Amino acid sequence: MKRGKGFEEIACEYLTSLGYRILHRNFYCRGGEIDIIALDGEVLVFVEVKGTTTKLNPAERIDYRKLQRIYKCAEEFLSEAPAQECRVDAILVEGGRIVHLKNLSL
Repeated sequence: MKRGKGFEEIACEYLTSLGYRILHRNFYCRGGEIDIIALDGEVLVFVEVKGTTTKLNPAERIDYRKLQRIYKCAEEFLSEAPAQECRVDAILVEGGRIVHLKNLSL
């Protein structure tokens, strides 16, 4: 399995299969990046994707500092494209398994 972009592609396919609409991939801002920005119905979702092909737990790589950067990028995105409701999710790809963590908070 590929690293980085490959995991993001898997995450996009997964989200699309659930009815999400992918709006952006790799949204860059000052100080960070959001892997995927999607719509879940009317809810704008900022998604961090982590994956591994080893026995390491990808969830361990989403720490407080990483979440802070995601939230800062989300604020920057929202300043240009306001949304009524939004949330931050993470998708963890471990081998052939996908874990979707919804509504992560600082």
